[in-house]
Amino acid sequence: MPAPKYRRVLGIDKGVLLQYATLAFLALFVIAPIAPILYQSFIDRPLYETGKIFTIDNFVKLFTEAGFGQVIVNTVLLAVLTTVLTLVFAVPMAVLVVRTKLPFARVLAGSMQWPFYISSLILGFGWITMYGPAGFISVAVRNLLGFVPWNLYSLPGMALTEAVALAPIAYVFCANVLRQADPALESAARVCGAKPLRILRTIVVPMLRPPIVYATILTFTSSIESLSVPLLYGARTDIRVFSTFLYSNGLESVQPDYGVLGAASMIILVVTIGLVFLQARVLKKAQRFVSVRGKASRPRRLELGWVKWVGAILVTAYVVLGAAIPIFGLVFRSFTLVFTPMQNPFRTVTLENYSRIFMFDDYTRSITNSIIVAAVGAVVVSLIALIAVVVARRSTFRFRRAVEYLAFAPQAIPGIIVGIGFFWTFALLPSSGPFSLIAKGTLIAVIIVFGFGVVPTAFSSIASSITQIGSELDNAARTSGADWLGAFVRILWKLLIPAFVGAMILTFVAMLKAYASALFVASANSEVIGTTMLVLWGEGETGSVAALATLQIVITAAVVGIASRFMKGHANA
Repeated sequence: MPAPKYRRVLGIDKGVLLQYATLAFLALFVIAPIAPILYQSFIDRPLYETGKIFTIDNFVKLFTEAGFGQVIVNTVLLAVLTTVLTLVFAVPMAVLVVRTKLPFARVLAGSMQWPFYISSLILGFGWITMYGPAGFISVAVRNLLGFVPWNLYSLPGMALTEAVALAPIAYVFCANVLRQADPALESAARVCGAKPLRILRTIVVPMLRPPIVYATILTFTSSIESLSVPLLYGARTDIRVFSTFLYSNGLESVQPDYGVLGAASMIILVVTIGLVFLQARVLKKAQRFVSVRGKASRPRRLELGWVKWVGAILVTAYVVLGAAIPIFGLVFRSFTLVFTPMQNPFRTVTLENYSRIFMFDDYTRSITNSIIVAAVGAVVVSLIALIAVVVARRSTFRFRRAVEYLAFAPQAIPGIIVGIGFFWTFALLPSSGPFSLIAKGTLIAVIIVFGFGVVPTAFSSIASSITQIGSELDNAARTSGADWLGAFVRILWKLLIPAFVGAMILTFVAMLKAYASALFVASANSEVIGTTMLVLWGEGETGSVAALATLQIVITAAVVGIASRFMKGHANA
């Protein structure tokens, strides 16, 4: 095939320019929050002051500070408990829903993903409303048994709430693998006389090792960075973990010790990056578990007899007790003046909580800001991800692997660390000129920190679709004289529109419910729903918190509903 004649800009091919620009942008994007943290952790004063001296005293002070050892222990215990509970929920439910004749399987499969669409912050509010010491369910159980057999304000209580929020992600990983796997091995075992339970134990579950490993690492790192549930629960019983340690020593401190803050941030960053590398090594031989071949047939669901009803009850219990009841309680709280088991809540039904939200500009501005940040961020991040995917997967660029690694790098950096890193980055930027547009406290700054965290999501969404588009289309375009950029604009772009829209939906939902990284870069004029809810909760305005949470749920449900109708029939989205 003759080499195409590329159009050039200043003697350089436009496609090559785009490729190097993509690499440089992603590299700068990833380095921006990391470099200031690394620098701050080894100097004796805030990095924006003069006369800095390099030192390791910040780490020494951190590990000799009273109570920091307990912070490490609490963080590890929370992460381990959350990971175990998440897998206990997700793996059996994925197997039951996808590979067995489970009653109401389609309904249960859809409802299993409900917690994904709401933030753990909202879920935590809902759990406190229903399962807290004064919650409706807790009071009913106390009246029945004389005591409450659980303590929500404890490490197991935190882990259980986090596990309910994270289980849908692990469930999707496992369910996708089970749907794509060739059932030939199961058929062979069935011919040899194996019973359904044995087939599940010896064939189906072992195939799930790669997604289980991936879900384990992701859940563990998510537990380390989680702020909402430890902040809501732990503040009442003085249980501190890494995330709340950073929050209290950063935002809540009158005189923050930036050196200690940087040192603690570096520890979390090193741990999470190390876990991601460990995941890569563990999954290096994942090809041993591949069972998707060219002539895969439709899986035949296994019949478990009476066991299927037990499975259906367990999945229903997860959905109802874990998500439906807490969310119902939170929504109902938004329509009452007083929400307590000691008084009939129907006597105080009101719209005053919503009136208060729309009466104060700060509250309505947070809703508007959230929608703007999510909408603009979804478009921008999806465009960046689309270009990065095409460069990484459909070009001959010599650094295309580096582009892919950089696109996935943000998943190894906890959200709260991203917020701290960009806080220092924005502090170093000039306060005048074009840089003032992205200074700390602007909506653009919030879009940047939220967008950083969802780039891997958008990249994965589009990358999975581009692999289904044959490279012969690119080759045909090149044969006709189109360069790499022309083949993308004229052919690939049109085929990837459904995947692009799907990526925008995912990033919109993720950015709408995000809040942790914004705590360090938002101002009074750039608050989002999540940060406003935290402030209101601290002031005891639980009715306003419930109203804001309900509005966020409604917005998310509307977007997901509209998107589902649009995506119907687009299998490659």
